[in-house]
Amino acid sequence: KRFDSIGPTIGRELKRNAAIALVVAIIAIVLYIAWAFRHVSEPVSSWKYGVAAVIALIHDVTIPTAVFALLGKFSGVPIDALFITALLTIMGFSVHDTIVVFDRTRENLRKLKGREEFSVTVNRSVNETFTRSINTSVTILLALVAIVVFGGESVRYFALALIIGIVFGTYSSIFIASPLLVLWNDLTKKK
Repeated sequence: KRFDSIGPTIGRELKRNAAIALVVAIIAIVLYIAWAFRHVSEPVSSWKYGVAAVIALIHDVTIPTAVFALLGKFSGVPIDALFITALLTIMGFSVHDTIVVFDRTRENLRKLKGREEFSVTVNRSVNETFTRSINTSVTILLALVAIVVFGGESVRYFALALIIGIVFGTYSSIFIASPLLVLWNDLTKKK
């Protein structure tokens, strides 16, 4: 029989290591995106792309965490190392999806060289990447649903966490991260 109980010492260590991993990942994401978008600092500076991606990531990680907190309270579903792995995987997928949209925004900004409003360019970029984002997510979701339905109990909740994270990660890359850039640009222009 598999041993599933986590003692308080291991639980504290898991929380500490998970928090460190999440903080390091967030800092690395902001730095990477700021560096990758350093040549497109007009009209929005490159580090704001990173911050917008992290705000979307917080959304993407909070929702599965809340769902699993409720599942844990009412059904005894554990929040364990596999769940932390799922959160880190969700972060990787979500930031990738967000970067695809931001990269298209960067391409369009370079191509159009300020001939249209930033909000129009961002909207164009979201529209150009929308089908790709949805198709990628649906393909991954089909595989994850198969794991939930046919997989063993040990990976069922891992796959469920990924399903929740990918659905909301796709949503946030389209409806949170990009609009945040537009909002930030609009607020900066008003000053």
